[in-house]
Amino acid sequence: MKSIVYAAVLATVLAAPVPSFAQSAQPLSRAQVRAELVQLEKAGYQPGSDNLTYPSDIQAAEQRVHRQDVQTATAGTSGYGPQVSGASQVGGPAANANGPMSVYFGR
Repeated sequence: MKSIVYAAVLATVLAAPVPSFAQSAQPLSRAQVRAELVQLEKAGYQPGSDNLTYPSDIQAAEQRVHRQDVQTATAGTSGYGPQVSGASQVGGPAANANGPMSVYFGR
């Protein structure tokens, strides 16, 4: 009997703080929501278009916005700079008349 009471008290004590963490973030203001919508529209989201592709097109726009934000945030703090898109060409290995050399060649 005592173990059931102890278990109930322990469960109550552990569950009590859970509702206090339900909304730890402040709600967005109207201006913040509008700014986010403008940012999504610039990324290619069209809120007035058909509803057949709704979840996928807004998620794609959110991913583009997130990638752009990450690139902007890391461009100034990273020593590497932004990601460069393009291609480069490299040649083959240098031709050696004697064939492959040992690692210790010339020592």
